[in-house]
Amino acid sequence: MRPLAACSRPLLRSLNARALAPRAPRPLAFNHRRLTCGPSDTAAEPSEHDLRYGCYDIILPSEPFEWGTAHIIPRGVPPQIPRPPYVRDVPDAAEEGIAASIRRLLLTDEGDVVKLRRAARLASDVLSFAGQLVQVGRTTDAIDAAVHELVLACGAYPSPLRYKGFPKACCTSVNNIVTHGIPDDRPLQDGDIVNVDITVYLDGFHGDTSRTFLVGDVDERGRELVEITEAALEAGIAACGPGRPFKSIGRAIHDLLRGKDYCVSPQFSGHGIGRDFHRQPWILHHLNDEPGEMQPGDCFTIEPAIIQGTEPQGWTFPDGWMVSTENCARAAQAEHMVFITDKGAEVLTRPEP
Repeated sequence: MRPLAACSRPLLRSLNARALAPRAPRPLAFNHRRLTCGPSDTAAEPSEHDLRYGCYDIILPSEPFEWGTAHIIPRGVPPQIPRPPYVRDVPDAAEEGIAASIRRLLLTDEGDVVKLRRAARLASDVLSFAGQLVQVGRTTDAIDAAVHELVLACGAYPSPLRYKGFPKACCTSVNNIVTHGIPDDRPLQDGDIVNVDITVYLDGFHGDTSRTFLVGDVDERGRELVEITEAALEAGIAACGPGRPFKSIGRAIHDLLRGKDYCVSPQFSGHGIGRDFHRQPWILHHLNDEPGEMQPGDCFTIEPAIIQGTEPQGWTFPDGWMVSTENCARAAQAEHMVFITDKGAEVLTRPEP
């Protein structure tokens, strides 16, 4: 997913940059807290927030704050594993904004398309594997370690690792974290929802997919959020095909959410993908008037982040990556890679039956 900061396109011209700039976090004492509506709090009256959004653990940055990710040591990668171009021993600051300028590229070479499909298939398989590891009591860092080892065993590189300083092999976003969650040592709790975002680099191509998983016994509102997120992704996919406008994706998601107590984050977009992790076209999931039509050879991600309620604003943690909803409502995300052909739209990362 392309954020408006660490790994995103510049702010969309249809949005006000100041309005969407991350706001400073309020002073909070704990890195997570349980809402006062659980079984152990039968004497407590549920708050308005609990009644609207449900009961779940809220994820907040640990104190004292540690800025950036330099304190997190990345796992090693054997030298024989091919790295994507952005992975260097000494990061090149000149590359920080290069993705925004990478032009749209149609994939028409048959050999390249075969490699693209292989990368997408591996990403899908790794996501299925990661989903089996989502259990109460398991840490997201343990999931990341297993994902890291599996990707390497397949001869691939975990694309998020060291991308602009990201320190892990995958993203794990829990409850109110909208996207780019950094795996850590917090055990998953009964009732959590967690998005696992997998990208692999294989034979010179990236494969990218994500899904939000239920942890144990999730309340009804949490299950509904995950279900409507999957429906939003499918609505966006259904709007794709040769000659179709890119803005029809945002329209389809908007129409699905209309009249419901959900909204889509405008701060993050899908993106073109192939030899580059992120490139044009940028895929907006909200209502928009962006120009452009899909053509055979286009490959891009659709990855709506759906948020409870009608307040989509997010703020970035001190680590520079994790983004929480401002009101701590839950968010869920789902993602597929879509390849446009002469006949329609093919979903490259859909799990095999």
